[in-house]
Amino acid sequence: MTQPILEIKGLNKSFGPVHVLHDVDFNVYPGEVTALVGDNGAGKSTLVKCIAGINSIDSGTVSWEGKEVHISDPRAAAALGIEFVYQDLALADNLDITQNMFLGREIRRFGFLNDGEMERKAREALASLSVRTVSSVRQVVANLSGGQRQTVAIAKAVLWNSKVVFLDEPTAALGVAQTRQVLDLVRRLADQGLGVVLISHNMNDVMEVADRVIALYLGRVAAEVFTKDSSTTQIVELITAGRSGNIGLAAHTANQSI
Repeated sequence: MTQPILEIKGLNKSFGPVHVLHDVDFNVYPGEVTALVGDNGAGKSTLVKCIAGINSIDSGTVSWEGKEVHISDPRAAAALGIEFVYQDLALADNLDITQNMFLGREIRRFGFLNDGEMERKAREALASLSVRTVSSVRQVVANLSGGQRQTVAIAKAVLWNSKVVFLDEPTAALGVAQTRQVLDLVRRLADQGLGVVLISHNMNDVMEVADRVIALYLGRVAAEVFTKDSSTTQIVELITAGRSGNIGLAAHTANQSI
């Protein structure tokens, strides 16, 4: 097993009297898709916000490539090589693909926008991911389908030499064909050596593209399992009860609430 590129140990987070995350261990490995699953309120969003530097952590450590780090804000996460594609995608409908991919990180030359260089890099990013559904990087985002928008958001994330990419419900509200395109893209990211974190409620997607699954239950890691050794039924039980057979939280812990 390779060493994790991102390693979280014993992470705790409370909001006032509410203890949301309990001693969470979470690892991301290069070249793998790790699915982060859990019911609403399990702590998935809080964990991601802690990793992104949006929420401070109360205790625990975050290590990047074997060295302990402190991620104070999203810029610090991006500087390390961690990018996030949230469910709302954060794309500007009135701008074209190139402008969206470089929004806030525009390339300038002699004080002026270098449109040619940005367009070239945008094309290269899409080509490196074998994206064939976008005909021109000058298409306005408002005219793109849901699947194309998701593709642009993912390409934007990997444009900056990222090493870990978090994808929040990337196939939500997509049709069958568009879902297929996005899942293929997720797999290609991992095949290129990136660590991919897939946050999803869709167990079919999880079982198809993930290498390992980390199930959160009421703020605790119920279990970490390899997809090839698991089943949809087992993962659903871990999500809903915190335990499946002899795998998961101890019975008394699983019965506790936050």
